Amino acid sequence: MFSFQLPRTGGRFIAKWYIILAVLALALIGMAGAANYMYEKASVRGVGYKDAEMIISTQYGFNGAKLVEKESGSGNVITEKVELEAERQIDTGCFPRFVINIGQWVDWSIRRDYINFTKEAEFEYMPVSYQTGTYDQKWIEKLCVQNYRIGAVLTEMYTHAEHLQKTTEVRTRLYPTYCDVVPPGVTGRCRLKPPCCTGVLEANLNSNVIGVAHIGWLSRDPEPESSLKGRHAEYGRSVEDLTGVFSVEKFIQLWGNSTCSAISVDWLPCL
Repeated sequence: MFSFQLPRTGGRFIAKWYIILAVLALALIGMAGAANYMYEKASVRGVGYKDAEMIISTQYGFNGAKLVEKESGSGNVITEKVELEAERQIDTGCFPRFVINIGQWVDWSIRRDYINFTKEAEFEYMPVSYQTGTYDQKWIEKLCVQNYRIGAVLTEMYTHAEHLQKTTEVRTRLYPTYCDVVPPGVTGRCRLKPPCCTGVLEANLNSNVIGVAHIGWLSRDPEPESSLKGRHAEYGRSVEDLTGVFSVEKFIQLWGNSTCSAISVDWLPCL
């Protein structure tokens, strides 16, 4: 806590001090009131040029879950439906940051970060001209989802697409590491009810493309390994590159362990 006294000068000078204090108060309120829950639902149809970008992050730096989606191209947007839901629950102040072991088990599902993303779209390439200029770009569609808690990443990318029809459903969530921060002077141990799910990244991908496709996933140890000179051990990887006319169906399941309840995406799609 701190205190200070306003200078005893003219009323105009004191008024300036009050204005400065009001600006600081608004700034502090803005810092504390971040939008931890995000939702968007959109539907787009039309003919022309489209350029869109979406960036979601539940934690700053190399933590939490992140999603980056980018699309651009000219021609016919036959249909496009997007739904996004994301929430940052970890370290928001609404849930306990740490739990001291006083005999009870910790419910690991009490707080979590998550991103749910669904997109159904069909694009057809052709050049278009308007008063603002001529647009001639084949469709580009890029999606990257990262889960730093379990070291998992998913990439779905289409470029030079003359025609693209796709349905993408991605679900990722992560749970905190309890007992990572204990206040000074507090003794005791924390524990989780074993086994404990640390995080999930699941995806169901279905697409028909005339162009170039790149789809892949990666699984790495979130903790650096001293025997690898500080690098992260890699446990799994899948990369597929396609050029031409293809139909793609993929179901991807990356879990922190095998105790993460039920699958959250539709694993039995229509063909």
